Amino acid sequence: MKQCHACGGEVVILTRIGRRDLCDGCGADLHCCRNCRHHDVFAQNQCREPGTEPVRDRDAGNFCDFFSFRDGRPGHEGEDPAAAAKAKLEALFKK
Repeated sequence: MKQCHACGGEVVILTRIGRRDLCDGCGADLHCCRNCRHHDVFAQNQCREPGTEPVRDRDAGNFCDFFSFRDGRPGHEGEDPAAAAKAKLEALFKK
C-alpha cells in the first residue's frame, strides 16, 4: 500500500505521480524525497541513487527523474531507525 509521508493516508496511483500532485488527505506534495523508495537518511545526499542533485527540502515537490513511490509510510514522525533496530535485537535475545 502506498501512503503519504505526512499523514499516512492511502495514496491511489492511477498514473505517474507528477511534481505538483498533492495528497487528497492533507495536501502534502507526493513527488518528494520522503515518498521515494530511494530516500535514505543514512545515504550520501539522503538518496541511495548515485548522482542525484542535492535537494534542500525533502518534503517539497521536486523534479527528480529517479523518483519511485515507495510502499509504506516513509518519514513517519517519531520513528527512530536506530531505536527500532535496537528494540528488535532486544526482543530477539530476550530471556
